[in-house]
Amino acid sequence: MGKEGWKDITQPLSNDMAHWPGDTPFRFELGVTKEQSGSVNIGEIRTSLHMGTHADAPFHFDEGGKRLHELDVNAYIGKAKIIDVTMHPSLGRSELEGYNLEGAERLLLKTSETNNPLVFPESFIELRPEIGPYLKEKGIFLLGIDVPSVDRTDSKELPTHHSLGDNGIHIVENLMLADVEPGDYDFIALPLAIHGADGSPVRAVIRKA
Repeated sequence: MGKEGWKDITQPLSNDMAHWPGDTPFRFELGVTKEQSGSVNIGEIRTSLHMGTHADAPFHFDEGGKRLHELDVNAYIGKAKIIDVTMHPSLGRSELEGYNLEGAERLLLKTSETNNPLVFPESFIELRPEIGPYLKEKGIFLLGIDVPSVDRTDSKELPTHHSLGDNGIHIVENLMLADVEPGDYDFIALPLAIHGADGSPVRAVIRKA
C-alpha cells in the first residue's frame, strides 16, 4: 500500500467550540436555504481569523509586519518534526537542546493531552522568548503548537510572538496532536488566501515521512 494516508490534526470549526476571550466566536449558518432559493443551500460564517487551528501573520502582533498574502506558501508545506514536550511546563533553549532538531525546518510541539476544542484551557505551556533565536540557529522556519497561543493568555506584549516573527519563524496554533506519535512527517497547513489579513484558519494534515 505504500505510505500511510494523511491524518487530520485540525480543530473542527463548530458553533459550540471555545474561543479566545474577547474574540468573535465561530458561527456557521445557512444564509439561504434550497427551499428559499429553489436550487441551492448557501452557507455563511462569521469568525475571528484566529479561531481553531490557525496561522498567525506577523501583522497580527506587529503593525509593520507582513500580512497573510505576503507570506510564502511554501513555508506551510513540507517536512516537519513532532516532538513530545509534555513534561515541560516552560520551554526554551535549555529544554530544546535535549532534542535532535537537525534538519527539522518545521517543528510541531506536542504539549497537551487535553486539547479540547470545546473548552478554552485555563493554562498551557510557557514558551520563553529565547526560543526564537534558537529555532533560527537550527534552520527552523515554522513552529506549530497544540494550544491557543505561543504566548500566555494574559500577555499584552506578546514577547514570544515577536521573538518568532523577528527570527522569520511562521506560527501555527491550536493543532491537535494528542494522538500523534513523535517523529518525522510530511505536513500541510495552508492558510486561506485572505488579502491583507492578520491570520487565517488552516486545514492541517500530516503523513508519516
